[in-house]
Parts: sequence; structure tokens; C-alpha cells
Amino acid sequence: MEISTSQSQSGEQFNGEGFVEELRNELQEIDAMEVSDHAQRFEALHQKLNQALSSIDGL
Repeated sequence: MEISTSQSQSGEQFNGEGFVEELRNELQEIDAMEVSDHAQRFEALHQKLNQALSSIDGL
């Protein structure tokens, strides 16, 4: 599956491949943290995913 680059309504360009790589890196960082610190990071990651999904045209 290819993730393309799209233009958001605000004119910001969304780079899907770069975004996925950034998410992978964040998940690896979370994995290395103490479990008690996971909730806050997962919440921030969840917000980032919601924002990205709402910025993609056509969804």
C-alpha cells in the first residue's frame, strides 16, 4: 500500500511516508520508557493521529 502526499485544507502538505516513520520512532521511544509513563505519550500520539486523519482530503 502506497501512502501519498496530499494537501490539507489549511494548505499544509501532508507527507504520509514521513509521518509513518515519525510514528514508528515515537512508538520505539515509548517502548523504551517506563510503563507508568506510557499513558501520556500514547494520548499525545493519539491526538497526532486524529489530527493527521482529519487533515487528509477526501476522508
